[in-house]
Amino acid sequence: MEVFKKHVFVCVTGSTCPSQGSEAVLKTLRQEIAARGLKKEIRINKAGCFDQCGNGPMIVVYPEGVWYAHVQPSDCLELVESHLIGGKPVERLLYDGRGKII
Repeated sequence: MEVFKKHVFVCVTGSTCPSQGSEAVLKTLRQEIAARGLKKEIRINKAGCFDQCGNGPMIVVYPEGVWYAHVQPSDCLELVESHLIGGKPVERLLYDGRGKII
């Protein structure tokens, strides 16, 4: 088995991410990756709570350890093209871990 180049975790539990649309974000990211034939290179996974409630939907991208907050399905195309394929994080969605977008 080959190791994924990128591994994306989307919080789909906790007290706020589900009500903020995390399942729709997960679905959209998976669709964008599948449409480009990248399922063997980029893995999109459901994740448990990141303990950052109120800032969701939350996403973390590895191996970089880049955190995103308030991600909406409309942001997914940009995330895939800019960060997951292009290697450039989407600055307007970056999260600093203290409840703020960087």
